[in-house]
Amino acid sequence: MIRHILLVIFIISASYANSCLKCHKGIEDIREPHTKMAKAIAKMAKEAGAEGNSCIVCHGGNPEAVTKLQAHSGTIAYFKTHSGPKEFYPDPGSPWINKNTCGICHKEQVMAQMNSLMMTEQGKIQGTLWGFGGMNGYKHDIGNYSTKSPDDPHKRLGTTAYKKYMQKLHNLNPQVYPEKMKELPKAPTAEEVEKNPQLAAFTYLRQECLRCHTGSKGRQKRGDFRGIGCSSCHIPYSNNGYYEGNDPTIRKDEPGHMLVHQIQSSRNAKVTVHNLSYTGVPVETCTTCHNRGKRIGVSYQGIMETAYTPTYDKEGNNQPKLHTKHYLHLKEDVHYKKGMLCQDCHTSNDLHGDGFLAGSTLAPVEIECQDCHGTTRRYPWELPLGYSDEFDTKPASGKPRGVTKTLAEYLKKGTTYNPKDGYLITARGNPYQNVVKDGNEIIVHLASGKDIRLKPLKLLKSEGKISKEGLVAMDEIKKHNDRLECYTCHDTWAPQCYGCHIKIDYSKGEKHTDWLAAAHDHDIHGATATMRGTLKEHLIEGKVSETRSFLRWENPPLSQNGEGRISPTIPGCQTTVTVIGKDGKALLQNHIFKIPNVEGAGKSGQLGIDMSPVHSHTVQKEARSCESCHADPAALGYGIGGGKYMSDLDEDLIVDLMTADGKVIPKKFTIQKPKIDNLTMDWSRFVDKNGTQLQSVGTHFKLSGPLDNETRAKLDRRGVCMSCHKTIPNDDLAVSLMHHVAETAGVDIDNKMHKDILNKTMRIGAWVQVLGAIAAGLALLWLMWRITRRRKRF
Repeated sequence: MIRHILLVIFIISASYANSCLKCHKGIEDIREPHTKMAKAIAKMAKEAGAEGNSCIVCHGGNPEAVTKLQAHSGTIAYFKTHSGPKEFYPDPGSPWINKNTCGICHKEQVMAQMNSLMMTEQGKIQGTLWGFGGMNGYKHDIGNYSTKSPDDPHKRLGTTAYKKYMQKLHNLNPQVYPEKMKELPKAPTAEEVEKNPQLAAFTYLRQECLRCHTGSKGRQKRGDFRGIGCSSCHIPYSNNGYYEGNDPTIRKDEPGHMLVHQIQSSRNAKVTVHNLSYTGVPVETCTTCHNRGKRIGVSYQGIMETAYTPTYDKEGNNQPKLHTKHYLHLKEDVHYKKGMLCQDCHTSNDLHGDGFLAGSTLAPVEIECQDCHGTTRRYPWELPLGYSDEFDTKPASGKPRGVTKTLAEYLKKGTTYNPKDGYLITARGNPYQNVVKDGNEIIVHLASGKDIRLKPLKLLKSEGKISKEGLVAMDEIKKHNDRLECYTCHDTWAPQCYGCHIKIDYSKGEKHTDWLAAAHDHDIHGATATMRGTLKEHLIEGKVSETRSFLRWENPPLSQNGEGRISPTIPGCQTTVTVIGKDGKALLQNHIFKIPNVEGAGKSGQLGIDMSPVHSHTVQKEARSCESCHADPAALGYGIGGGKYMSDLDEDLIVDLMTADGKVIPKKFTIQKPKIDNLTMDWSRFVDKNGTQLQSVGTHFKLSGPLDNETRAKLDRRGVCMSCHKTIPNDDLAVSLMHHVAETAGVDIDNKMHKDILNKTMRIGAWVQVLGAIAAGLALLWLMWRITRRRKRF
């Protein structure tokens, strides 16, 4: 009897209090109670008849239950007929159910998610299929899921100017902006691979490449722990994946859990861990995915993978793996050092998408450096739309873009700022909601709570605060502004992984996780196979392994990117494929596919290895030197050291006892390095001096490619020193005399003095020629006058 009375009391009390906290006592508030979001959730709970129990607004479940199983099932009657969760959701951010949770308030972002690049991964898939023989050509219509863009172009998120601009880009590059997308084919069986080894590409994609999309919770390794869907970015996970909050039901000794039960988002969303508070989405959240491919996340932090394991800890252990790699520490991006998070530059459309398919990383990104910094001649608001985002080889022209004080209503649900003179406008026409004009200066409001007052280049020039070198590069040489990205000079290093050697082995009967199939396997709770612990149901044949030929970081080469501007360039995916069949024999061995009639090649085909134009996110205030571009053959695309170091890559390398004429003496020997068919050049060489393209250079946009002959001729200033020093100082009497006088006087001709001498020599030479021409002209006039006078006399 007493038990029944207590049960009734419990049920009654549950209607007025948060019954979830009877088990989850101490769990962190998802948002601070005073915030608009927390109040909106509490209001919904009250409307649903569960005042005080806001947990169920996002998670669903049964607040009147007395057991865990009952509590974590179903939903209250109100939500079955109104907006809200239709079942219990362990992660309300899951894209498979978040229209019933996050989408109640943030319907625009949730509407856009299925077509966002973070969900579709079209570019990654197209690039991989290209390396396996151009299996889908230049088309970007294969992705993780079957989906399509809205039929009505007005449904695109953004201003009218932005929608018009994006339609123009769609028309220019329809292969990157498809109308619809089909799902990636299923993984092949070992028997199917025997018949067509190319099909191993689907094994590679599904086991290795597609674990990062937001429809999956991804690999559970150090550095890769994260949520799913909205929670991928908005719920904090540490690199080690341990829970450090106060919910007694969540284990603290088991990796794979959120750091705390709080939302990280904008400046107003405070997260507190161990009395330490922060706002914004930390960069390390973004690097849970952005550590492969272009590696822009880890590069922004100043770390680059290495084949070695420096340095040792106090117990003598090697450096631990992060994202399954070891790292060197290089220079961080200057924006990172200023405390800027990824979201401080990248807009909502960049991150969430605009609702329409966009097939590569360049496709949805609407920002350019000049949107904030301008140029030395124009402020950002004086630039036309499309500046530095032309998708043409001519700089954008048109009326100044100005500023705006208007924000879309859905953007006002996040942190908003005083627009001052107006919000700046991105290259594609949307307001930059955290960047405002204040006189001739700019205030950048960071999600971390910091405000940066920025002086655009034009203002810095007027105040005399740009170095001579900077003025030469950015102001005096107009072509730099017209044809180069800002980061072409200011990305001083970039991760360059040359030679991507992929092996897919079907010989040992091993099976590994199909990450895409595991994501497709989601239940009514929004939980995927990863979340339910049922990955073993999604194992596919084959084992993938990878290695590289060599790594570099300094002075990346240059090419033309899809926007038509000269850009740093790194190996995209220089795919060399080895496929081992069921019998243990190679179906393909170190094979580079050749693709006919593409990338400047005819029927014989272009190598399917790719160099990719990139913004590596390694910006430094001090740019790379002029010589690193104008006097380095690698910058031209001719390869490191002119491509002269690599030897006979298409021949087996045997290292053993040999005769003087190269014959191997022992009969029992081992090939040290097997050959790579079709590769007759250095990995870093992608164009020759005649302008013949040697490998793919960007396979997404039409304008991507190596520098053309005219551009390379203008860029190439090698040998300029020899034009003087071939005879100077020894073979010229006057210069030799001055040289000996300087040596006798102990004058040290350093770099500064050398530049002064060159400057003086150029000026003297110019004036001598000008005055000489004037003198010659005067002499000619005088002579003509004398002749005329003499004729008159006679």
